[in-house]
Amino acid sequence: MSFELSLNTGTTPNLSLEQAAEAVAEAGLTHIGPWRHLLEQAGGAQRSAAIIAAAGLTATTLCRGGFLTPADAPGRRAALESNRTAIREAAMIGTAELIMVVGGLPAAAHLIGGHDDVVEQSIADKDILGARERVAEGIAELVPYAAEHGVRLVLEPLHPMYAADRAVLSTLGEALDLAAPHPAQTVGVVLDTFHVWWDPQLREMIARAGAEHRIASYQVCDFNLPLAADALKSRGMMGDGYVDFPTISRWVAEAGYTGPVEVEIFNQQINDQDAAITLETMKQRFAQLVLPALKGARPAAEAPVR
Repeated sequence: MSFELSLNTGTTPNLSLEQAAEAVAEAGLTHIGPWRHLLEQAGGAQRSAAIIAAAGLTATTLCRGGFLTPADAPGRRAALESNRTAIREAAMIGTAELIMVVGGLPAAAHLIGGHDDVVEQSIADKDILGARERVAEGIAELVPYAAEHGVRLVLEPLHPMYAADRAVLSTLGEALDLAAPHPAQTVGVVLDTFHVWWDPQLREMIARAGAEHRIASYQVCDFNLPLAADALKSRGMMGDGYVDFPTISRWVAEAGYTGPVEVEIFNQQINDQDAAITLETMKQRFAQLVLPALKGARPAAEAPVR
């Protein structure tokens, strides 16, 4: 695969997996990144694999595992079991990449309890250092199981505004440090432009991720202002916000990444419009803003020394 465009189904939340796969195929794309709830709605991972294959598509990633920060023993057991299930699902639909949103503070778990198997915790637990330690422990616990199934745990650093409720992992450097004790084929990282564009160490960390062979996915969408009332919906179509896609894409390609590029957009207007419009705009913006930089870059080994 070489810079194939992929639809992350978070961009089309009103479509079933079958509808999303049909729309992607009709748009002339060959890759899709499904979310786990669509697998369940479709009748399970095995049935979902058949839907994806019937549309002539390949699954690029599975969203999502993670949420490893519960402080109590029952919560930790539930989180680990949910992730083992996600690992099996990823393997069944034919992707080696399981995106890991690692989880926020136990004090904020109730805010997203409807999205994942999160056990509600005491509102007093705001220990972010302890939460990060539990993430490291959870990853270490899951690595052997993931390796058995040929699946890589793909750590996703989220923008710091989500540190309380979704991810105590905020920078690419933190994600790489967390991955470091494990083989690159079992723990990688995803570069999502919405989350990492602001990082003053981004270029160096992308180069490090490439050198360590840990770039498992490149996801693109824009950072819009003003922020939406629900900050989760502040993503935009490439070119509508403030992300410098040519520069970041060049860095990604120079780091040696040549895999699929997913578009993942949470934005009420985009999510509610006809999927054919979204896919066509995706293709145009990708061709204008992302692909030229990816194809024009030279891997670090070939790039001239500056």
